[in-house]
Amino acid sequence: MRAVVTRVAEASVTIDREVVGKIGQGFLILLGITHEDGPEQCRKLAEKVLGLRVFTDENDKMNKSLADVGGQVLVVSQFTLYGDCSHGRRPSFIAAARPEQAIPLYEQFLRECERLGFPPQHGQFGAKMAVASVNDGPVTMIVDTKDLK
Repeated sequence: MRAVVTRVAEASVTIDREVVGKIGQGFLILLGITHEDGPEQCRKLAEKVLGLRVFTDENDKMNKSLADVGGQVLVVSQFTLYGDCSHGRRPSFIAAARPEQAIPLYEQFLRECERLGFPPQHGQFGAKMAVASVNDGPVTMIVDTKDLK
C-alpha cells in the first residue's frame, strides 16, 4: 500500500461538479493499493501517516502532528500510484489491485483513519474526480508499507 501525503492549507474532491469532500488544514492522502496488501497494511499505513510530525512549531521546525494542529484528512483512491513507467511511454497498471480487492481495503483505510480520531473526507473509488489542493510548504511525503520497519 502506498500513500502520497501532502500537507495542505485546504483540499477538496469534486465528482460531476459536486464537492463530495472538503477539508481545511491537514493531509490530502492519495492512496494506492497493490496485490500484496491486506488489513495489516491498512492499519500500519494509517498509523504511520496520521502520526507524521510535519507541521511547524513555534520555532518553525516540523515537530507537530496532525492531532497537535487539529488537522483534517481527505483520502482519494489512486490506482495510478502503482503505474510502472519503466518500459515504453505508456504506463502499466498490472501492480495495482483489482477493484474487488482494492475497494474493501480502501474502505478499511477510511475506517482506520476514523479509529485513530480523524474521520476522513473522501472521494469515490473508481470515479473520475477533480482534486484541488492548496499545498502548505509545500510538504509532500511518499509512504509505502513495504518500506516500514
